[in-house]
Formats: sequence, structure tokens, C-alpha cells
Amino acid sequence: MEKPSFYLESYGCQMNAAESFSVEQELKQRGWMQATDETAADLVILNTCAVRKSAEQRIHGRIGYYQHLKKSRPISLVVMGCMTERLKQELRTDFPTVNMLVGTFGKKDFIDFLARGESLEGEHDFFGHDVYEFLSAQISPGGYSAYVPIMHGCNNFCSYCIVPHVRGREISRPVADILSEIERLDSEGVREITLIGQNVNSYAGAENGGTLDFPDLLGRIEERLDSIRWIRFMSSHPKDLSPKLIERIKNSQRLCRHIHLPVQHGSTAVLKRMNRRYSREAYLSLVKEIRNAIPEVSLTTDILIGFPGETEADFEDTLRLIEEVCYDDAFTYKYNPREGTAAAEYDSQLSDEDKSARLSQLIDLQRKITEDNKRKRIGSKVEVLIEGPSRKNPEEYLGRTSRNEMVVFPKARHRKGEFGEFRLTHLAGATFKAEEV
Repeated sequence: MEKPSFYLESYGCQMNAAESFSVEQELKQRGWMQATDETAADLVILNTCAVRKSAEQRIHGRIGYYQHLKKSRPISLVVMGCMTERLKQELRTDFPTVNMLVGTFGKKDFIDFLARGESLEGEHDFFGHDVYEFLSAQISPGGYSAYVPIMHGCNNFCSYCIVPHVRGREISRPVADILSEIERLDSEGVREITLIGQNVNSYAGAENGGTLDFPDLLGRIEERLDSIRWIRFMSSHPKDLSPKLIERIKNSQRLCRHIHLPVQHGSTAVLKRMNRRYSREAYLSLVKEIRNAIPEVSLTTDILIGFPGETEADFEDTLRLIEEVCYDDAFTYKYNPREGTAAAEYDSQLSDEDKSARLSQLIDLQRKITEDNKRKRIGSKVEVLIEGPSRKNPEEYLGRTSRNEMVVFPKARHRKGEFGEFRLTHLAGATFKAEEV
């Protein structure tokens, strides 16, 4: 009998990407076959994002596409993740051909349902229990890198953000479970791990009747590693990035020299309305502390433009902050209201035209800073973890530095998952070209 097949599309954050990959591997271990495209699948899974309205609109389009595809062949359609958690049965009202709804707490029940060989006909809901169950970190055959979830949810309730409403409150994964999983990955030859959560540096895991914070968790992890050379983590909330964590990174040979530190805005007044719980001055002081301790660090950020009530002076504060910090890169986006968040009810909502114009100006500035920073790096000698062949040129390999810089170099004798020493020679777009040292 032919194995049933599935096809999964993932949208949104790295937590979603990690959970999607775990779902794929779990299903394959339970006898399912992964289809090469949606037209060959018995089951289509959309793992959704609800952070921005544009993300949900894109999912609406994909569901519409699958509704049309269902007219020509039998497909069971699953809508999973944050958008499902937010809208619940409203999704079925709007899209009656959806077969299964899987909330953020229901993924394990959904996997178990499929593993039992239950009929895919009809409608099924999987919204789980009050306690989030972590999926195991997975690697593909021959893989060298893995995402390891260490916590889930968020307690911050930034006024613009839907995440606490769809992911729930913070849950720190048990210390023993994290260490056991990382020891397994280390024994399987993994070279790099990324610890993930909505706010990893607020981690507070139970151990021996006490509480282990994030810097101490990193210490416990490092003690157990052999094959794993590099540790990354994201995301970090500035209010929780402690001097203790900075010192841990400074003194570590395995913690990568890259910190993603979302500022969101450069105006203290806007940060207060966002409920970010730090000021512009406090953020800049933290950046100075990080760079004094770790001069070689690469800093990236998130910036939200067009928050309700944002004045021209507030926007200018953001531009000046970008120039002062000189980020290596930034993920920039414009505000759009999310139903259920405090900011959706705020007065002084800006026009889309104003938000787009400001965002364009900010992007132009950050692109220039990013390019200037990269050009200053030309001639540097770097260690690179080799990710595999370049998509653009089969005679070249692609790799990444500890600072999260993308590097392309001649194939020569290298293999995926190895480390090599290279010299950055020039830029090709946003990517470094390099030669072996």
C-alpha cells in the first residue's frame, strides 16, 4: 500500500520554521511521505503567522488557491499555527473547505492523530491543552545545524503585538529536556545550534529546586558539547539582556558574535506607548556596554515605523538612532493594527501613505549603513561554517560567519558542515566573496 503524502508550507518567525521542520520529520518517522509539491500531496499543511495583517492576507490567498485545487483532486487541507489560534472557527466560516484546524498548543495531538491512521475525511480540531508541549529538535539526514526551542510564549504584551494572545504566556522548557536534546544532537554530529524562543533571555528553568537563568543555561550547555562548535540564540528583548549574559558571550569560544536586539523605535515617547519598558537612552547604553565588552560583535535589529501618534520628530529620532548604532542589518516594517492588541484602539493612526514614505526613507538609510559596514570588513580573516553549494553557481560554496555574514567561495575541497578559514575579498550584492587562507 502506498504511503500517504503531505506537503507543508511555513510562514513567519524562526519558531514557526523550527516547528514546521519538526512536524515534517515527525510525520516521516511515522510513515508519511513528503511530497515534492502540493499537487502530489494527500494532505496540505499551512503553518501560519498572525504577527502582521499582510501575513494573514497571504494565507487567505493560499487557502483560496487550495480551495480551487480541491475541485480537481482530493486534498485534505490543514491550517495550523498562530492565525488558527487567533481566528479559530472563523476560518471555517470563511473557508468551508478547510478540514483541520491546529492551534499553537495542538501540534502534538495533530501528529498523533495522523500517526494513528485516522480518516482525513470530515472536520477535525486540535487546540491542545493549557500546557504547551515542545516538539523535539530535528535534523535532516546529513544535517549539521538545528533549532532548539527553549521557551514558548511571551509576557511582555507590547501594545502592537499579537504574539502573547496567540502563543500564550512564557513557558520555560525544563533544563533536563534541553540538555538531553542537545547531547543527542551533539552525538549525531551537529555543528551549530540556535536556541529559540519569543524572548530567550527571560528564560527561567527549574533545576534542583531553584531557577536557572539564560546565562547559566548557556554555561550548562557548553559543558556538554563536543561536535557542536557554535551556539546562536534569538530573539532577545533589550530589557532582559543582562550584564551577566554579555560577560558569558565575551568569555565563550562557542557563542557566536551576533546579537539580534530589536529596538522597534528610536523615540522614548513612542517606546513608552509601545510598552517596551526601556528608553532610547537605556537602549543606547546597553549597546555601548555590549560593544565595550565584545568589540567584534555584529548587531541587528527590528524597527517598526508608523506607530499611532508617531510624529516627524519621533521618526527623526529613529533615523538618528540607526546612524548612532550603525546596525549591520535591520528588519524594518510598517505598523498595521492587529485586532485584540492595545494599539489597535489608539488614536492618531497614520495614513498608509505616510507610513510607506517613512519606511522607504529608513530602508535607504539602513542599506547604506549595511553596505558601509560590509566594505569595512573586506580584507578580514574569518572562520566560516560551510552550508553547502551556492544556488547561483555550482562551482561555489556558501557559508556563514560567527557574525552571521553570508560568504561565497570556490568549492575546492570543502564539504557541508565543515569549518574553514577565509579572507573576505569583495562584495557581490549583500554577500561577501572570499578566498581560502
